[in-house]
Amino acid sequence: MCRSIKTLRPPFTEDVTDTDVRAAALQYVRKISGFRAPAAHNAEAFDRAVEEIAQSTAALLESLEVRGRRAS
Repeated sequence: MCRSIKTLRPPFTEDVTDTDVRAAALQYVRKISGFRAPAAHNAEAFDRAVEEIAQSTAALLESLEVRGRRAS
């Protein structure tokens, strides 16, 4: 399952969308939890984890410096 998480930084991906970040976060949470979709009593925790990981991922991508790349 985690093999489907794409690298989201240049030069692998130039235009990363919020949808890309959320999809990666969702795949991560699915892998870690072992659930493709959580039961109703776990949905809030599952969704919260996806959101927190998406936010952390976006912050990481914004702060990375890729050396050897020309500014656009």
